[in-house]
Amino acid sequence: MKQTILFDLDDTLIYCNKYFYQVIDRFTAQMLAWFGSYGVTADAVRDKQTEIDIAGIDVLGFKSDHFPQSFIETYRYFTELTGRRRDTIEENSLWQLGRSVYEHEVEPYPHMQETLDALAESGHELHLYTGGELLIQNRKIEQMQLQRYFDTRIYVRRHKNIEALEEIISGGPFDRDHTWMIGNSIRTDVVPALTAGLHAIHMITEVEWLYNVIEIAVEPRGAFFTLNHLREVPETIHGYVNRPAP
Repeated sequence: MKQTILFDLDDTLIYCNKYFYQVIDRFTAQMLAWFGSYGVTADAVRDKQTEIDIAGIDVLGFKSDHFPQSFIETYRYFTELTGRRRDTIEENSLWQLGRSVYEHEVEPYPHMQETLDALAESGHELHLYTGGELLIQNRKIEQMQLQRYFDTRIYVRRHKNIEALEEIISGGPFDRDHTWMIGNSIRTDVVPALTAGLHAIHMITEVEWLYNVIEIAVEPRGAFFTLNHLREVPETIHGYVNRPAP
């Protein structure tokens, strides 16, 4: 039976968070070089940057400038805390460091192509639903040549939440009984899908961004699975669709 399958992009089909963590490591090291003598610790820097980063998501969504701006605001917080003089050159260097996260080469998760091939060859209709800015997300999509799987069925939203997914589902040819959402984020993938009455698959990542981790307070209307590897997706969906009738 044909299914409609929406895939998340970042940290579901391609790596994303690890590049942010690498840049945050460089940011933390630079901050310690400037503020370590004042008693500022690496944990304090990371905690404040995370707090500022997450606080802005609900307001700005996945706006690319928000990440480097969280570096600037963290830097300013510690200048106020310690009395160290603010420096425009230092702020500019932090801005460039934050922006550099969007320049890395795109790296697929293991078995990405085989998984999408298997689902497409089985006759399922594939859609891509990703959060972020159009220019940045399109660059990733083009580098991975994902249009061959998703064609024009690609949705990029700055705010990726319950309302955004419901707008896509209610405005398109989706049968909720046969539609799946697959993604790593409980907040932006799983809970919106379950709220919309879709099937959902939560893909576990090695290290998850704190923003994505929330309680699931929605009772699944259909299937809900948690998987560790993309290669498990086709068999999981086919097993559910072809399960014996009760």
